[in-house]
Amino acid sequence: MKDNRPTNLDLFTVRFPLPALTSITHRISGVVIFVGVFVLLWLLSESLSSESGFATVQQWLSSAPVKLVVWAIVAGLLYHLFAGIKHLIMDLGYAETLEGTNAASWVVIIASAITIILTGVWIW
Repeated sequence: MKDNRPTNLDLFTVRFPLPALTSITHRISGVVIFVGVFVLLWLLSESLSSESGFATVQQWLSSAPVKLVVWAIVAGLLYHLFAGIKHLIMDLGYAETLEGTNAASWVVIIASAITIILTGVWIW
């Protein structure tokens, strides 16, 4: 009996289709949001603790590394939003063909890229 199973299981050499990549990235953005909520809640707690805490958070938010972290959290949220909408539309029975999922994946990538860039301009 001939064995047709793949012998190379290195995931870095496998070429995933675009819908699979957007789905994997959707899960990764969910993890970014989960971790980011703790960061944002900590910043909120610090800013509400006292006037000096508020001034400290304002000073932190004016620095480039903290702006980058906030931008990454918002970028994860925006991508997760668009990919989630795509999944909801697919749950309704639309864009379930190969062409439909590819087109929907491109829409997710383009829409999230535009909004992430615009949010970056707004934050910086």
